[in-house]
Amino acid sequence: MPLSQFSRTELVIGAEAVEKLKDCRVALFGLGGVGGNAGEALVRSGIGHLDLIDFDRVNHTNLNRQVISLHSNIGQYKTQAAKARFLDINPNVELTLHTCMYLPEKAEEFDFDSYDYIIDAIDNVTAKTDLICKAKQHSVPIICSMGCGNRMDPTKLVITDIYQTQNDPLARIMRQQCRKHNISKLTVVTSTELPHRPSQQQIDAMDQPGKKVLGSTSFVPSVAGIMIASHVVQQFIHSR
Repeated sequence: MPLSQFSRTELVIGAEAVEKLKDCRVALFGLGGVGGNAGEALVRSGIGHLDLIDFDRVNHTNLNRQVISLHSNIGQYKTQAAKARFLDINPNVELTLHTCMYLPEKAEEFDFDSYDYIIDAIDNVTAKTDLICKAKQHSVPIICSMGCGNRMDPTKLVITDIYQTQNDPLARIMRQQCRKHNISKLTVVTSTELPHRPSQQQIDAMDQPGKKVLGSTSFVPSVAGIMIASHVVQQFIHSR
């Protein structure tokens, strides 16, 4: 049997599962530190179709943690940067790009019924809440990233239900939103680590007035993204 770029993966999950992944379509909302790494891991795993949704451009503050961000593509839309990188990894992956910010009023632009899985890697509460509701309405499984900012220890990351989270300010807000919208369960990746609090002097030095600035590391968001990709792949493999 000739070797392929998925031969090593096949040794772990089997040839049938590798073929199954080629027929799966994942919508990835957010291409930052979590989403970019989740997307790359899915591409390297052989997922056949990815929808990439992000409005932002690569900037120099992304270089410390975002796998798609390079000095050579600063200023480029993240969807375009991800497309170039992902196609260089697997030229056969199908990519659908949405260079926009997902908000409830844009929901009709997305074909939720075509998705086999949704990854929420965005930090806008309104958008996250609407994605969760849309996933429920269309019976599409979803996994959501909670807070990865201001943390140092990737071993404190866990995949759990939203109602089992602790030490995560974003998860606390999302629990409230889930109760409000009658969401009884939701799979999330979250950190149990208490977040580090930068001083006001450090925040002011970032020179981004009016913007809430979180500290970040190269390892916590990336590990969260890899965990999400692993979860999604395993769900596909073990589903009928």
